[in-house]
Amino acid sequence: MEESKIMVGSMTLGMIQTNCYFVYLEDGQNHEVQTVHEKRTHCIVFDPADRGDFIYDALTDRGFSIDQILLTHAHFDHIGGVSELRKLSGAPLYCYEAEKALCENADNNCSAEYGRSITFTPDRYLPDLEMIEAAGMKCQLLATPGHTVGSCCYYFEQGHILISGDTLFEDSVGRTDMPTGSMSALVRSVRQRLMVLPEDTIVYPGHGGTTTIGHERAYNEFL
Repeated sequence: MEESKIMVGSMTLGMIQTNCYFVYLEDGQNHEVQTVHEKRTHCIVFDPADRGDFIYDALTDRGFSIDQILLTHAHFDHIGGVSELRKLSGAPLYCYEAEKALCENADNNCSAEYGRSITFTPDRYLPDLEMIEAAGMKCQLLATPGHTVGSCCYYFEQGHILISGDTLFEDSVGRTDMPTGSMSALVRSVRQRLMVLPEDTIVYPGHGGTTTIGHERAYNEFL
């Protein structure tokens, strides 16, 4: 029997075309739902950017069950679907502990500025280097302050997969001109926490297409 493989699916949502990812183990079985008793594929959802009901319905219709919701940071364009998805799925919501100032303040997370004030309290604030286990997988929270004070990434050692949020993009890095941002902290975070990962690590950013750590080492002019 083949070893299960970590897979990454995505939806692009919201006014700034934010990538919402769902990560799951592919075991080669057909999980299309035909009856309520059919086996479902468990997954972790990252950054439900908008329309939590749409995310829930789309995943449920495809045979997924949401075990956990994780945030890379709490800017308005990454959290628009948080409350509804958490309510519909019953899945716990986690975020890096240093992001409390944005999760619970609509001015800091800029949602008030865009006419839709959003605040929430995660089920738990996680510490740096926390090992997270859900949906049959393990990933590690890597604190990468800079884009916001509590920005973080999630690294799946199995599969060499990084969910990078707005910390690292293809040939670029996140902006730092919003509340709690710092370019010096961001560059330091990327160099010290991300560039040390294996060069074949696939990077899934909050906006735009995928890249690899090896590519960014060679071509990212910000580093």
